[in-house]
Amino acid sequence: MREVTATVLENKRIADEVYSLTFGLDEIVSVRPGQFVMVGVGGYPLRRPIAVCKAEGERITVCYRLKGGGTRALARDYKMGEKLSVLLPLGNGFYVKDEEKRVALVGGGVGIFPLISVIRAYNKSKELYAYMGFRNRAALCMEYDMMQCHKTVLATDDGSLGYHGTAVQAFMHEYEEVRPDVVLACGPVPMLRALKEAMKGRNVPVYVSLEERMGCGIGACLVCVCEKTDGAHARVCKDGPVFLIDDVVL
Repeated sequence: MREVTATVLENKRIADEVYSLTFGLDEIVSVRPGQFVMVGVGGYPLRRPIAVCKAEGERITVCYRLKGGGTRALARDYKMGEKLSVLLPLGNGFYVKDEEKRVALVGGGVGIFPLISVIRAYNKSKELYAYMGFRNRAALCMEYDMMQCHKTVLATDDGSLGYHGTAVQAFMHEYEEVRPDVVLACGPVPMLRALKEAMKGRNVPVYVSLEERMGCGIGACLVCVCEKTDGAHARVCKDGPVFLIDDVVL
């Protein structure tokens, strides 16, 4: 992990209330799929945690949804050429074992973004099956990147695009056909709860990237602590954000 000064190369709207930010670094930083960055926004004391979608040498792309004043200021004030203070890379990320050949990806909302980095890392070496959920057609983004899988199913809550239902429902509808060796997921807690319940007794490892509020991103402030099923607690930023789904309370 290091703190760097980055230069904004592009900061554009890609869907309803969703922006893609690409910034350049002075050196190449190695980023694993599923890792994230903490972006400093002028006028706000706390940095914003944002998952990495693409790491291309000295160029890093992250995507974020407009939620509060910080992300709105990031979208409004940081144009091409502006400087950003960034902590990176953070978190443990996703690891796919050599013997895990068939990989299912289940993402919902902004949870699709860390899974994009997985697709980019493994689409040549693994058989990827992606199930990505959105509120509606207007929320769809990064479709080209998602389509770089063996199979991609898009789902919308209102049925305006693709499968009518959630990403978990779309995945379970095809589970017997796919028979994955491992499942990687990220999305809102209700989605992860549904996935955990659906995968009970199937003897397939499921790894989830948790979305939590973070203050520091390095495990010091304890804002992002989550409860584990053994009664212990873990820091999502430092010990995660990726956990085995059976190890965490959702």
